[in-house]
Order: sequence, then structure tokens, then C-alpha cells
Amino acid sequence: MITPRPRIRTGPDRAGSLPSDVRAYNLSLVLRTLHAAGAMSRADLSRAIGLTRVTISDLVTELIARTHAVELGPSEAIRPGKPSILVDINRHGLQIVGLDLTENNVLRAAVMDLDGTILARTDCAITSESGAELTALVIGLARDAVALATEPLLGIGVGSPGIVDADGVVITAPNLGWANVPLGATIQAATGLPTLVHNDADAALHGEYTFGTGSDDMILVRVGRGVGSSIMVGGIRASGVHHAAGEIGHVTVGTDGGATCQCGRTGCLETWLAVPALETALAAAAQSPDPEAAAHAVLRTAGERLAISLAPIVAAIDVAEVVLCGPAALLDGTLIESVRETLAQRVLPLYPPPTTVRLADEPEKTVLRGTAVMVLSSQLGVD
Repeated sequence: MITPRPRIRTGPDRAGSLPSDVRAYNLSLVLRTLHAAGAMSRADLSRAIGLTRVTISDLVTELIARTHAVELGPSEAIRPGKPSILVDINRHGLQIVGLDLTENNVLRAAVMDLDGTILARTDCAITSESGAELTALVIGLARDAVALATEPLLGIGVGSPGIVDADGVVITAPNLGWANVPLGATIQAATGLPTLVHNDADAALHGEYTFGTGSDDMILVRVGRGVGSSIMVGGIRASGVHHAAGEIGHVTVGTDGGATCQCGRTGCLETWLAVPALETALAAAAQSPDPEAAAHAVLRTAGERLAISLAPIVAAIDVAEVVLCGPAALLDGTLIESVRETLAQRVLPLYPPPTTVRLADEPEKTVLRGTAVMVLSSQLGVD
């Protein structure tokens, strides 16, 4: 079982709140506490949260009736008197479907439990599909994944390239041929399930932060069909006025031109770092007189361009780490070392370097697990 790190928070100032608002908050607080800390007795919940035992008992009764929580039986702890009954969030009796649309040749979907454990997977191979044709494939994939569920589903989470607004509309995703696509509403209409759509890098950030080892202050760079990043400052993800914080893929890197990007501009970071661009450049390097040296140059240049785009952000907000999430075969080794070296050259020189650069813990699962966090937050108030 993947154990998410504790994220127990105290409540906000409730002055002026309606009773229904306070109750909804307290219900989600119980679920957040259980999700982070594991099974607890009602008495332990009361002590952890700071609510009376009578209130906790009432809240737990409602959560059990909703199937959001379950009783596990007597505690094995040795204490005077009658053993306490343990209560936990319904980790294995509820499930979530997640979709990862970031790869350049496949769409991925998974059924997960509330701990982010992947229980079943299904994929859909793609080539050059885009626009409405790609939307139809995504809907079909969502339906296929829903059919794999073995327990009631809380909802569907989707990690998509591009800029995504709070309503699940993909405002723009040039690599997918999407503009103002109401992806969340479309999938929800097709499946009948609540659907949350976030930018793929944002989803990956949630996954690394909740189920991985991500810090409260980090930049996660998602490398797939495109390139994007997501920023966490003080444990809070930055979204930006236009829901576009971290969109570094279409930042022009340097003044030396470069290839033409799918967005129509020249020299975007994606033209050096996106998986299709890297694979094309490496294929050409393999045909050169010195394939090893040529491949090294491709990866080193991609790492340099990424570090150039990140250096001002790292300097401005002083993050603890940069996390790369994408194919380890491409990112590990030469490329990530190039990022470390170039970043160190472009920010205040300190030793040891104040910002670490590493790969995501399990990059092939990070976006999917992040979509589970999105659904947990939306449907149960667990974040």
C-alpha cells in the first residue's frame, strides 16, 4: 500500500460560516485525517482534530452511511477497558479512474484505489490523431477504464497537456489540436461520472507531492508529447491568473533561432525537449559518423535549454528542488546532469547547491496518481 504523507490541517476561522458549511468542513477534515494518518479510533480522531467525541461519533456515522468511511474492527493496542473500534477512510471500497494524455504515442488510463494504488490499466495507441478524432479516442478510453472498475467510482481525473481552466475546458493544447475543448463536461456526459481535468504537469505535481517525496517548494517539469511545469510554493500550487503558471514549453529559449514549433513560433523549449523532438534528434544522431558523441550533444543541449528557462524561476522563488517527470531513458544521465550544471552556472553560486535536481519517484505513474488526488479533493475534500 502506498502511504500518503500526513497533510492534516487545522480549520479556518469559521466566524460567519453557516452550520452546513462547518459540518461539510468537519466531514472533510475527518476524511483528510484518516487518509493521511491511517485507521484511528473515534477517541484518537477527537484528540487529533480537536472536536468533541460526540461530534466525531456523529460525523463518522454519516461518513459510514455515505460509504466514505468504514469500521475495521477492534484495535489491537493494549489499553484498559473495552478495545476501541478502528475507523478508516474506505480505501479499497471506492475507486477512481485516471487518464494520462501526455505521451506522444499512447493514451493511458487506470483504475486506482484511494491510496493511489493502480489496480487495472488500459491503453490506447495513437499516431497522428488530433482535434475531434483524438477527443473521441479519449472518450472511448474513459469508458473502457470505467468498465474495469470493481467497486463504486468516485469520479474520473484527467491530466492533459495545454492550458486547462477551472471548469475542465482545455483552452489550448497545440500538440493535441485542441482549442476551447470542454473535455471535462464531454467525458462526464459520456460516462455519467464527475470528471476533473487539470494540466498534466499540475496533475503530476499533485501525484509527486501526495504519494511521492515532493517538497513544499518545488518545480515539477513534465516531459512528454509537450513540455510543461507546475510550481509549488509553501505547499500551495501556483495556478496563475490565466491558469497558465508553469507553461514553459512555449517560452523562446535563447536568441539563436531553432526549429519551428507546432504553435507556429520558432525556438520554443519544446522543440529541444519534448519527447518527439528528442527522439527525432537522437535518430538523426544515430546516423552520424560518431553516434555516441552526437547523442550526447542532443541530450546535453536539451538539458541546457531547460535550465536556461528554469533559472529565473528558481532564482525568483528559491525552490528546494526541480523534479523531472518523463521517460527515464531520455531524462536520466546526460540530460539531467546538464540541467544541474547549467542551473548552477546561472543562479547564485552556493555550496552545496540550494536547489536539487532529480527524477520523479515513479514517473510513469505520477500523472495517473495525481488525477486520483484531484478526484479525492473534489469529491471527499481530501488533499
